[in-house]
Amino acid sequence: MFFKYLVVFLVSMVPLIELRGAVPIGLSPLLGDVLPILPLYLTCIIGNMLPVPIIFFFARKVLVWGADKKYIGKFFKFCLEKGEKGGKKLEEKAGRGLYVALFIFVGIPLPGTGAWTGTLAASLLDMDFKKSVVAIVAGVVLAGIIMGLASAGVFGALGMIFAK
Repeated sequence: MFFKYLVVFLVSMVPLIELRGAVPIGLSPLLGDVLPILPLYLTCIIGNMLPVPIIFFFARKVLVWGADKKYIGKFFKFCLEKGEKGGKKLEEKAGRGLYVALFIFVGIPLPGTGAWTGTLAASLLDMDFKKSVVAIVAGVVLAGIIMGLASAGVFGALGMIFAK
């Protein structure tokens, strides 16, 4: 059981996969028993949020520093451009409701819209750290609920199809 909690914790920290991939793993019989919902969500949320302060305060500096380096420059430029593009799009559409837009951006479980990208966008837009974290946590919780419901439906249907 500890191993599965460790797996969902670590998967929650992986960019692009994040909580969106960890919740279905925890709710599936893959790698052992299905995890209880509340401890699973807490584990996934903590894992997903752990990198947020580091991303907010240091990612921009590291990406700017590495953008002109020989071997890592293309990837760093890609990350900077993706974050800036996402941030600008968010800012244009949101106007004064920027933190609500950040919440929705992080909360809708689509590829590239998680806590990592949302935090990078907030950092690149020089948004307030505390307000950004609140919006991102709320978005991560929303994404977890959506993924939990989707996983329960998918795995419940599969269980009925393959049940003896």
